[in-house]
Amino acid sequence: MITGWEWIVVLGIVAVLILWGPKKLPELAKAIGEARKEFQKASKEVTKPPSEEETKPSGDDLLIETAQMLGISTEGKTKEQIAREIVEKGKTSKENNP
Repeated sequence: MITGWEWIVVLGIVAVLILWGPKKLPELAKAIGEARKEFQKASKEVTKPPSEEETKPSGDDLLIETAQMLGISTEGKTKEQIAREIVEKGKTSKENNP
């Protein structure tokens, strides 16, 4: 015997057939399938942990971190100036600690 939910599904299918006709039904099913696939893909991207590439600091961030660890001020300086100061600091510390 058909229960309440099954009647709803049957009536929904009949309504779709009446509104769009049997020729449009495969196109509608394909569109629903593609939408479901995209939704699942998006939900997987939201729930997956970040990859190593996403968590890796960029070259500029690494340069600034290194300068700050060495006690070099980075405000108002270009990347080249900061890199030069890091190299100079490395040379002077190497000369002082052979």
